[in-house]
Amino acid sequence: MRATNKRDSIYFQLLMLLIISAVLSVILFVFLETTGTKLMDRFYDSEYGNRKNKAYVKELQKYVKEEYLSYRDTDKISSWVKKQKIIYVQIYKDGVKVFDSVYPDQEEWGETIDDDAYLLERFYFVEFAEGVTSVSITGVYSYQLYQYAMMVEELIAFVFFIMLVLLGIRRKMKYIRRLGDEVEILEGGSLDYEITVKGKDELARLAESVENMRKAFNRLITQETEMIHENQRIVTEMSHDLRTPVTSIMLYTEILKKGKYKDEKQLLEYIEKIDRKAHAMKQLTENLFEYSLVTGENDIELEKAEQYEVIFYDLFSETCSYLEEKGFRAEFKVEWSQNKVRISSDYIIRIMDNITSNIVKYADTSFPVCIASISDNAMDGFVIENKIKENDEKIESTGIGIQSIKNMMMKMGGKCLIEEENDIFRLILLFTSYHTV
Repeated sequence: MRATNKRDSIYFQLLMLLIISAVLSVILFVFLETTGTKLMDRFYDSEYGNRKNKAYVKELQKYVKEEYLSYRDTDKISSWVKKQKIIYVQIYKDGVKVFDSVYPDQEEWGETIDDDAYLLERFYFVEFAEGVTSVSITGVYSYQLYQYAMMVEELIAFVFFIMLVLLGIRRKMKYIRRLGDEVEILEGGSLDYEITVKGKDELARLAESVENMRKAFNRLITQETEMIHENQRIVTEMSHDLRTPVTSIMLYTEILKKGKYKDEKQLLEYIEKIDRKAHAMKQLTENLFEYSLVTGENDIELEKAEQYEVIFYDLFSETCSYLEEKGFRAEFKVEWSQNKVRISSDYIIRIMDNITSNIVKYADTSFPVCIASISDNAMDGFVIENKIKENDEKIESTGIGIQSIKNMMMKMGGKCLIEEENDIFRLILLFTSYHTV
């Protein structure tokens, strides 16, 4: 799994979500505060203050009557004023101040109401035990209104912030739930269902890993299915190919047992045919044994990566020398790749033995055996080409040797391709390359 870029990580996305949500919430709060202030300025006027004053005067009068208070009961009056929190009260009796809520403990004021006070302030009448008094009430009503508006604006901005964060997290949670549902589909056996890969964060990398795992399982199941079918085919054809030489051997041995031969020359001819058929059976059983051995082996441990020339130069030299001893002309046209390859020496020796054996048995000696290099994307390898011998008795009709080569190449991370056209047989071996630094 590839590393996640810091900017694509969930932590960074969450941080950006919080920052963006906070900025948008602040913008909303500023807008609400500006709009609210304008509305409050339009709503609040002197009449609003008068209505609030009259309401407090009414409450004060009710309190005085219930408690039958004197304007000298400054403790109780002061206690009532404190409960209201936002008002300032002055009481005058016969034009002389007798109570001030700021200084409730002061008994003698000696301060009278002048004409300017009448002009600047509104006085209301409240009846105490001693008679009617003039009461001046001043309230910070606008401050209260603005405070309430501020609280509402802060609440709206906070709720907006929470909603933005939850919406951002909800997208990720929705994707997580979707991945959970898709994994359950895979658990049910539907390996053809593709996992949704969305984004570049850790969740996307996890989804990509699950998708790659799904594809690997699919490939594994496909390979196992193909291998089972191939094994069934090979067993069926092998039994047929073994039956033919066995029948011939039984026929010739029956002839020899009954002495139905003309002379010693015909006897030796029959013995030679029996020997040839026995060797053909031996070759078939050896091929079958090698195939079953390769098929049954678990994953192999490949050797340290080496350059192609280091691994294959001696092998091809020996192969070319052996073919020339058998009457073939070998053309070596390999340009060595500078990349490296990891192989199993045991498998490579088996593969080259199989190839050499097939060339000797089936190739036409009048045409050259050509060995050349080939490259295909991230793979390098070799092409071995020869002309098929005409009218040849095909001992190995099952192609079990080729199938063994394919299995060994697959276990080394490579592949084997077969091409046949106009009696030209071409075998291609491709290995996974490792670039040199």
